[in-house]
Amino acid sequence: MLVSSYNSVYVLFSFAVAILASYTALDMTGRVTRTEGKASALWLAGGSSAMGTGLWSMHFIGMLAFQLPIELGYDPTLTGLSLLIAIASSAFALWLACQTEMPLPRLLLGAVLMGIGIASMHYVGMAALLMNPVVEYVPSLFALSVLIAILASGVALWIAFRLRGEGQYINRTRIGASLIMGCAIVGMHYTGMAAAQFPIGSVCGAVNAGIDSNWLMVLVILITLAVCAIALIVSMLDVRTSILASSLDLANSELVQLALHDNLTRLPNRILLNDRLQQAIHKAIRQKSHFAVLFMDLDGFKAVNDTYGHHTGDQLLLQVAKRINDAKRGEDTVARLGGDEFVLLIDPGEPEDAAMLAQRLVENIRLPYVLGRQTVHVSASIGIAIFPENGLTEHELMVNADAAMYHAKEQGRDGYCFFEKAMNVNAHLQLEMQQDLRCALDRNEFILHFQPKMLAPNGPMIGVEALLRWNKPGFGLVPPVRFLPLAERTGLIVPIGSWVIHEACRQMAEWQALGEGKDEWSIAVNISTVQLAHAKLVDVVRNALQSSGLPPRFLTLEVTESTAMRDAEAALIALDQLAALGVNISIDDFGTGYSSLLYLKRLPANELKIDRGFITELAKCNDDAAIVSAIVALGKTLGLRIVAEGVETAEQQQMLTELGCDILQGYLLGKPMSAERMLESLSATKTLA
Repeated sequence: MLVSSYNSVYVLFSFAVAILASYTALDMTGRVTRTEGKASALWLAGGSSAMGTGLWSMHFIGMLAFQLPIELGYDPTLTGLSLLIAIASSAFALWLACQTEMPLPRLLLGAVLMGIGIASMHYVGMAALLMNPVVEYVPSLFALSVLIAILASGVALWIAFRLRGEGQYINRTRIGASLIMGCAIVGMHYTGMAAAQFPIGSVCGAVNAGIDSNWLMVLVILITLAVCAIALIVSMLDVRTSILASSLDLANSELVQLALHDNLTRLPNRILLNDRLQQAIHKAIRQKSHFAVLFMDLDGFKAVNDTYGHHTGDQLLLQVAKRINDAKRGEDTVARLGGDEFVLLIDPGEPEDAAMLAQRLVENIRLPYVLGRQTVHVSASIGIAIFPENGLTEHELMVNADAAMYHAKEQGRDGYCFFEKAMNVNAHLQLEMQQDLRCALDRNEFILHFQPKMLAPNGPMIGVEALLRWNKPGFGLVPPVRFLPLAERTGLIVPIGSWVIHEACRQMAEWQALGEGKDEWSIAVNISTVQLAHAKLVDVVRNALQSSGLPPRFLTLEVTESTAMRDAEAALIALDQLAALGVNISIDDFGTGYSSLLYLKRLPANELKIDRGFITELAKCNDDAAIVSAIVALGKTLGLRIVAEGVETAEQQQMLTELGCDILQGYLLGKPMSAERMLESLSATKTLA
């Protein structure tokens, strides 16, 4: 037999090509698996070509490494046939590895077929030498080479099936698997080469007519590098494209999220709510069913936002949104329209379901909120509109639910109301009044009236209470009960209240400049809940006193008991700052709220003002006299002046004086009047001088 040898450089190169072909095969398997249709077919074709060319190149580099003491050449036809066998075997392997399942029988059958294909490629390639006499093979080594091909194919199929997905360490694992597969492929090839026996005197028939071994080497190297490089580069570009596409999908999802959801609470916004409303309307029409729209507005949110800042306000809104989500059902939609307005869509929604949910929301939202070091309270007013009774379009439903919400506010807040047709008329009037109210301050339509405050029982007059009036053109004087709640609800009470404080101080300073006993008068101004919670109230009072020149002791700020107790800790801070200016603090409507004596004794108040409700029934032999007596005793114990308002009869005047009231105020002693009428009344009535 002819003595053979191997070129070690070519052997190493064949091993490297085997590893590269294995990695290409594993990578292509992943590409085929993650695509569908035409793209999957293209990846299968390209992967088969790259993998098959790699296996074929490894085989012929290994054959080129094999050296005999005779010249060798390779028949082009058989060489090309071996390449086609390699590509076909690779296509079968890739297709099998990309199936959804790989049971053991399928794996064994695939290993056998692929192993026979690889062995066929090898031995057809050997036949391309056209040896004369033909190559003899050692049966045991021949069988072993085929067995190795089958085992290597089985291992390759199993590894390719397991590593076809994506993961954090998938590339690193594929490299390791490629080393194992490369060793198996090389082992099969060189076992097959060891099985070949070349008798002495053998001649290669392809030397003259076939492909020269040197040219074949260059051809194999170029084809191998080109095909594998192109395949891997395309694969890497596909990875980058996939990453870019994923990034674009993520960015698009985030843009959709931003466009359809509220930035703060991540609840659906008005755009998404309108879409859900349209869907609910179409569904209700088809199924002849109902659904409900709940329009919710927070009571007292503006005060919290102005007092503690927007950050605290945002934290409050987040907690409110969570409570709403916790209270609603899974199929309901909750949206934030902006500010402190929320809308719930209940589908299906019978009136009973809407009422139960609204009551649950009211109860949940009124519970205290702990925001950092602050504990704050808000409540909810909810309006309910039912489809189709209260509207056939999303616009009608929203407008009517909004009107019902405002009616709930007018009924005392912290509750819910169902829509009624009469509410639309009232809502329209409210909107008109709100627009007029916004312009009234700029148009100087507000005036102050003043009601005398007398020392009990008959005087002299020691001061006045400033009462706001709106002289609306074409209407006359608008009753305060009609516009003051609207001003407070919309926040307009802040600029209006600032004007009242400045005008009251200016008027009192003007009266005091007249002398004749007026220099000791004081003036009382009512402060609303929203004003007390406003961060700039102290600055407003300070500026009013400075600009008018009125000494602080002649200004009394009246705060209702319910206002002071609504957020007692915040009220204490604000009232302490006001008292530090030197003004007097009066607790108005005392006895009607739910005050705590612990807080009452801490308030920097100078006087208590008994609510007129106790005065009205005072002479009718009921418990009001005992209540008034208790209030007077409490006030005296705390060192406070006691003021009784609403005195309309001489009998009330006498009883209040006997019970110990210091100051009386009411129609019996003087009606509210303009500043000019006040001076005229003083000139005409010496009793009031």
